[in-house]
Amino acid sequence: MKDLVGKRAFITGGARGIGAAIALEFARRGAEVAFSYVSSADAAAALVENVTALGVRGFAIQADSMDPGEVKRSVDEAARLLGGLDILVNNAGVAFITPLEDMPLQQIDQIIGVNIRAVVLASQAAIPHLGEGGRIINIGSCLAERVAFESVTVYSMSKSALLAFTRGLARELGPRGVTVNVVHPGPTDTDMNPAHGDGAPAMRAHIALGHYGTPEDVASAVAFIAGPGARHITGTGLSVDGGVNA
Repeated sequence: MKDLVGKRAFITGGARGIGAAIALEFARRGAEVAFSYVSSADAAAALVENVTALGVRGFAIQADSMDPGEVKRSVDEAARLLGGLDILVNNAGVAFITPLEDMPLQQIDQIIGVNIRAVVLASQAAIPHLGEGGRIINIGSCLAERVAFESVTVYSMSKSALLAFTRGLARELGPRGVTVNVVHPGPTDTDMNPAHGDGAPAMRAHIALGHYGTPEDVASAVAFIAGPGARHITGTGLSVDGGVNA
């Protein structure tokens, strides 16, 4: 399927895991892709090679989502390298499994800075570049609507904030023909949450399908939202959680 030919996409936090899977899925569908990364330079370089091997241009942009200036710079640089911007995927995120009583201020600031503030600022920077048919896709979490595990209070709060942000921005950008949606992954087999990690059995017990998802499962849903078949979908969320919240 080549339903994204001619589209130009920027993915925050795209060097590994779900972000990398989204970049590759977009490239397979014909989109040119830029993505940001913080420190995974080798993984970023390898992903650029894999993207370009699919016959489209790929660019890696070093940027820290905790730095407001770098967030804006990375969006503007992506638009410059790609010659414009059609799709923004706010994928960068951090998580700490810590009870609120024990959570240090540094962790609280990082969750809020990356999971909320960077999403707001990247979207703000992208808006001038997006025209009719543009897409903003936020990566949320199944924990945004139902907190099924303990010690994820602040993380869940940060992902819940994306629900209101998505709905509000969809109202603002609807008259321009730009859609805004959020995709909610459940337990997904990545470096951050491996399917065979210490906490995996407890998480797996909540999944209706009985197994973790893959980054490619999430990427397929994001690619659908980015494509022409989702042109009348905005201000809503799509769960890819194996039935955690069923």
